[in-house]
Amino acid sequence: MHFISQELEDYIEQHSEKEPALLAALNKETYQKILLPRMLSGHFQGRVLSMLAKLIRPVNILEIGTYTGYSALCLSEGMQDGGTLHTIDIKEELLDFQRKHFDKSPWGEQIIQHLGEAVDIIPTLDMKFDLVFIDADKENYINYFNIILPKMNKGGIILSDNVLWSGKVLEPLHPNDLSTKILVEYNELLKNDPRVETVLLPIRDGLTVSRVL
Repeated sequence: MHFISQELEDYIEQHSEKEPALLAALNKETYQKILLPRMLSGHFQGRVLSMLAKLIRPVNILEIGTYTGYSALCLSEGMQDGGTLHTIDIKEELLDFQRKHFDKSPWGEQIIQHLGEAVDIIPTLDMKFDLVFIDADKENYINYFNIILPKMNKGGIILSDNVLWSGKVLEPLHPNDLSTKILVEYNELLKNDPRVETVLLPIRDGLTVSRVL
């Protein structure tokens, strides 16, 4: 769903920072070889993630939902020397694809892949995070938030993707549509939870920026 015209989206992309060559190659290979390539963050949103990471300058980053690794590489651009990015996904068949592109980047040794359910893996990570990117199964967004929040440093940033859900958050709720139901509840939670301050940005399919107080 396009919230603005395709012409304006093209103009925005053309007047934003150029997509790095490594990410352009990853983008192209994802569309050539991987199912559901629209799940990729893509050029414009990727540059937004990169810019936010560079402003935050995180030491430890957590990503929930790796897909082919595009967003992990964007977030890594702002990571401090000696920092780590932990990225979690359930698709074993994508591990080698991700690692190939991670290892072509300057941050290959700092990116740690985890295979399995994030709700099980996150509690085992013995560290505090400065930046978290949630972009996985929508039914677990509230669970992810509740597990992550105690592991955040004060002033840390939680980014949540797809929070507009192609505009479904404004439509009458279908009884069997659990993803939309949870996203509506999640958006209300972020707005009203006194532990964070939140702004919802109309970037692509909706990107929420929540700062831990």
